[in-house]
Amino acid sequence: MKFNTKTIHGGQTHDPAYGAVMPPIYQTSTYAQTTPGGHKGFEYSRTHNPTRHALENSFASIENGKHGLAFGSGLAAIDAVIKLLKPGDEVISTNDLYGGTYRLFTKIYEDFGIKFHFVGMETPSKINSLINKKTKLLWAETPTNPMLNIVDIKALSKVAKTNNILFAVDNTFATPYIQTPLDLGADIVMHSATKYLGGHSDVVMGALVVNNSSLAEKLYFIQNASGAIPGPQDSFLVLRGIKTLHIRMQRHCENAKMIADFLNEHPKVEKVYWPGLTNHKNHSIAKSQMNDFGGMISFTSKNNDYDETIRILERLKIFTLAESLGGVESLSGHPASMTHASIPKLEREKSGVVDSLIRLSVGIEDISDLVQDLKQALE
Repeated sequence: MKFNTKTIHGGQTHDPAYGAVMPPIYQTSTYAQTTPGGHKGFEYSRTHNPTRHALENSFASIENGKHGLAFGSGLAAIDAVIKLLKPGDEVISTNDLYGGTYRLFTKIYEDFGIKFHFVGMETPSKINSLINKKTKLLWAETPTNPMLNIVDIKALSKVAKTNNILFAVDNTFATPYIQTPLDLGADIVMHSATKYLGGHSDVVMGALVVNNSSLAEKLYFIQNASGAIPGPQDSFLVLRGIKTLHIRMQRHCENAKMIADFLNEHPKVEKVYWPGLTNHKNHSIAKSQMNDFGGMISFTSKNNDYDETIRILERLKIFTLAESLGGVESLSGHPASMTHASIPKLEREKSGVVDSLIRLSVGIEDISDLVQDLKQALE
C-alpha cells in the first residue's frame, strides 16, 4: 500500500457494530463484562479505547512501523521514552532542539539522575567521544527546531547499533510524507501530533511508533501506568487529520519552496534556513533521506536587530504570530522569546537561535498572498 493510500486506509477496519466507515468516537471510560475478564478486548479507556486504537494503528501504518502509541501531548510521548531509562543512564541529544524537550530533559530528568549531553549531530563523528557504558539513548530531531539542521539518520543508526544504544528520532517537522526514520534504522519515532498529523491547530497530542515488540511492550506499560493518554475526541480529530496529510504536506512543501526562494533574494534578509536550498550545509543529506523539504523555514534579518525583528513580526497580517506549527494556516514565531525561551541565551545562541531569528510555519494558503504579506512586513 502506497503512502497516500495508507493515510486513508492504513491499519483501519470498518466498525464491527454498524459498519461505520469512520471509527466512531467511543466516549466511554469503561466497558461491560459478562464475567470478570469477559470483555471484547476493552475494559478501561486509560488502557485501551477503540477510537484511540484505530489512531494508533494509523500511526504505525504511515511510519512503516508495527506498533503505534498515542499520548496526551508530544512531551508526554517523550516523557515515556525517558522513563525507559534509570538513574545513572546517559542520553546524547541534538543541541538544536525544541525548547520544551530541553526543559523536560534538564529541569525534570536531570534531577532523577539521568545525564544529558547536547551536541551538534550534523557530523556523527562528534558523538563517538561522548559514548560510554552508561549511554543508553541517542535523541535526534531532523530537521531540527528551529534551525532546520539535518541529521544523517542512517549514520546515527550505525553509531547506535554499534554501541547497543536506543536511537529515537523526532519526526514532527518532516512527517512520514517526507521521511520514515524506522526505515533508515531508528528504533523509535516520535511526533508531536499536534502539528502536521492533526494539521488543523485544534488538538494537542503525541505519538510513538516502534517495530520491536519487546520495546513496544515496555512503552505500552508506561503509557498505561503513567496515564498520559489522549481522549477519544482528540483521537478522532487526529485520525481525521491524517486522512489529508499527503495533500496538505504537498502544498506546505510547494509554498515553502517559493517563500524560501523569495527570502533568499531579499536584501533585508541575512540568512535563510530551509533544507531545500542548495546552500544549506546538509542539503545533500536532506536529498538522500527526504522526499521533499517540508513547510518550516527560519530566517534572520540583517544586523541581528531585535527591535526590527519584532517590528517585522507585528506587521505580518496573514502569518499569525503564535506558538506551534503544522496547521493549515501560516504562523510566525520568535524562537528566542517563545518556543526556545527556556534555553539559556548563551546555549541557544551557540546553536544559532539569535534574537533576529524568525520561524515560519508555511500554511496552505495561496502563495501569492503569503509572499505579499512577507514583502510588506519586510519593507
